[in-house]
Amino acid sequence: MVFERIREIICDQLDLEEDKVTMDSDIMEDFEADSLDVVDLVMSIEDEFGLEVPDDQIENFRTVGDVVRYIEENS
Repeated sequence: MVFERIREIICDQLDLEEDKVTMDSDIMEDFEADSLDVVDLVMSIEDEFGLEVPDDQIENFRTVGDVVRYIEENS
C-alpha cells in the first residue's frame, strides 16, 4: 500500500517512529522538516514509485495524505 511505503520513506529520512506518521501529519510542522527535507523526500518518492513530480506540485504536499493521494492518482 502507498501509505505504508511513504511512511517508511519519511521515517527513514527524518528519523521518526512509524506511529508518529499518519495521513493527517503535516510534513513541515509536525516533523519540523524544512524545504530541503521535502525536496529529498520527493526525490526518494519519485525513485520508489517511478514517477516525476512537477515542481509546482511539491508546494501542495502539506500532509502525508496529500503525498499519498498524488501518488495514487498519478502512478
